[in-house]
Amino acid sequence: MGSVAKKGLQKYVSQLQSHPLRTKAITAAVLSGISDTVSQKLSGIPKLQLRRLVLKMLFGFAYLGPFGHYTYILLDKVFKGKNDSKTVAKKVVLEQLTSSPCNNLLFMIYYGVVVEGRPWMHVKTRIKKEYPKVQLTAWTFWPVVGWINHQYVPLQFRVIFSSLIAFCWGIFLNLRARSMALPKSE
Repeated sequence: MGSVAKKGLQKYVSQLQSHPLRTKAITAAVLSGISDTVSQKLSGIPKLQLRRLVLKMLFGFAYLGPFGHYTYILLDKVFKGKNDSKTVAKKVVLEQLTSSPCNNLLFMIYYGVVVEGRPWMHVKTRIKKEYPKVQLTAWTFWPVVGWINHQYVPLQFRVIFSSLIAFCWGIFLNLRARSMALPKSE
């Protein structure tokens, strides 16, 4: 690893240790922003939509980073920091039955109502149609990520690890949300 990258990583880890919540929130915001930029380009949007980008970063900062931070702390407290296979399986099942459905639903509501400015009734109709597909897809992907995260990743890095994976998941959700977009009502 180059000396610049190594110093950057050391400073990042230092911030993570000194200010864990803030660092995770900022990391989630930055990765949400990069994910949205990539999504916009893949969607064929010719000019970067800055409002959308900022709103996606706000979601990462205000919700994804803090939610992950406290969720992983809570799971470790509930399961007393154990990471044997049986305990990891319980953590993953609990996470997939609680956090995953809530996170995906909240994202779809936020994206439709806040980011795109759609009327609630249109967003609600689309969620009824698309949410089951999104959640079923999540359940084929995220349990593996959760297993790796709880089994091998130290607690302080779990939000960062899941944020990196969520970078790709965010692209998927953005493209899914984009495909379900309705024309705005006049």
